[in-house]
Amino acid sequence: MKCIISIELGTNAARVVAFGLDGVVIGNAKGYYPTFHSQPDYSEQDPEQIFITMLYVLKNLLNEKIRPKKYKVATICFSSSMHSMLPVDKHGIPLGNAFTWSDNRAKNEAKELKASPLADEMYTSTGTPIHPMSPMLKIAWLKRNDQEKFKLAGKFLSIKSYVVHELTGEYMIDYSVASATGMMNIHKISWEDQALQFAGITSQQLPPLVPVFAEAGTLKKAYQKSLGLSDDTKILIGSSDGCMATLGAGIWKSDKATITIEDSSAVRLVGNKMLHDDKKRVFNYLLTEDCFVSGGPSNSGGGTFEWFAKQFGDFTTAFDIENVTSNLLQEAANVKTGSEGLLFLPYLLGERAPIWNADARGMYFGININHERKHFIRSTIEGILYEIYSIGKMLNEHRHISSLSVNGSFATIPVCAQMISDMFNKPVNVTTNGNSVSIGSFLLAATEMGIFKSLDEAASQLEIAHTYFPSENQHNTYMKFFEIFESLSTKLGDEFAKIAGLQ
Repeated sequence: MKCIISIELGTNAARVVAFGLDGVVIGNAKGYYPTFHSQPDYSEQDPEQIFITMLYVLKNLLNEKIRPKKYKVATICFSSSMHSMLPVDKHGIPLGNAFTWSDNRAKNEAKELKASPLADEMYTSTGTPIHPMSPMLKIAWLKRNDQEKFKLAGKFLSIKSYVVHELTGEYMIDYSVASATGMMNIHKISWEDQALQFAGITSQQLPPLVPVFAEAGTLKKAYQKSLGLSDDTKILIGSSDGCMATLGAGIWKSDKATITIEDSSAVRLVGNKMLHDDKKRVFNYLLTEDCFVSGGPSNSGGGTFEWFAKQFGDFTTAFDIENVTSNLLQEAANVKTGSEGLLFLPYLLGERAPIWNADARGMYFGININHERKHFIRSTIEGILYEIYSIGKMLNEHRHISSLSVNGSFATIPVCAQMISDMFNKPVNVTTNGNSVSIGSFLLAATEMGIFKSLDEAASQLEIAHTYFPSENQHNTYMKFFEIFESLSTKLGDEFAKIAGLQ
């Protein structure tokens, strides 16, 4: 029997899932790795630690779930978070840590580009909002602030490109991850000269562009032996986690949107052309040449709630974060909608859509003498979801959304899914497998193998496990508080900049 394995290189963990060719999960495993915040605005990860963690998790899954059941691995398909940037030397050896999507140190470069005549043209050609998340701006920052490392860099890679190169010796980057760099022309599907000039590099310092269905070479002999895989195991470059999550949620119609909440979050739509926003707030990333995944990302999500849990949760045993989080959610469910007037701005890592302000900071607003811990718990969840709603509101300016699908470990928690439905005042669907990134990878690999004729057909196979329906009264209450939330997020712009400057 054959199987397909998906490997997701996420923000905080490598997730490996094995599927039978019928789409049934055979087994899954996960390994965590840290993000380092050595200074304000710095977010880094050790690429070698990510690689070793991924290998360890993959090997354990193969030994514990695949071989005992006599499965043969036909395809391994990769996905990864977007916007990472890793300089490597001419031998492919990392020159330090990778910059993650949440690294905001290129704020000055972003402000400079936004104020230049190039801004409109760059957004139109690349579809990427101008923000420090962009690898183009991270490279420009490196050139200005660490010239020695910049000069030593033979190539600038994404985390996924680095991992694939370690496994196969091949350099490549798929259209999806490349379209999130701010350096790829999404209409011509080529590196954009003006973006390269701004970053101060040439196209030779970036990996070749390939479709998401491209084979990423053959596993090196050492890894074939270590993992017990044959040389005919197909390695697919795959896509970004965002595009995979959209595919894996079955969102393939123009009047539907998907909400993903893991460590960060996003609201996404699918279309056959770029969704152009005059204010340059909407991202546009490619899955295939004629499939654009458009939307807005937020820096807040499950990671923000995990921060709250670590600071204020009750830990009976070390590292018991899942149990602590579950208890906090139960406590929040007993608090009235609106947290009795307590609001939370979830900008612990600055913010992307829709305000695109890297200086934004978190805040609890409206505290009064009657507020207890349970109100802070509820308001933290509501603040995360208000931010997601604000992205949906932005997208609604361009396209009518009739229903939503949610995925990710945080969004699919019943209390959160119901809150999303009430806030948006729309039905919310949850598919049978909440891990839509891995499902998307399976569907992509299965389409490449010929099991499905197209991604359209693949997406149509997904089944809805549950639908949440909104309460009009709850929605009206949320909207009263959201109006204040939205006002604070924009009015405090000057104060955000001042407090960030003091750090």
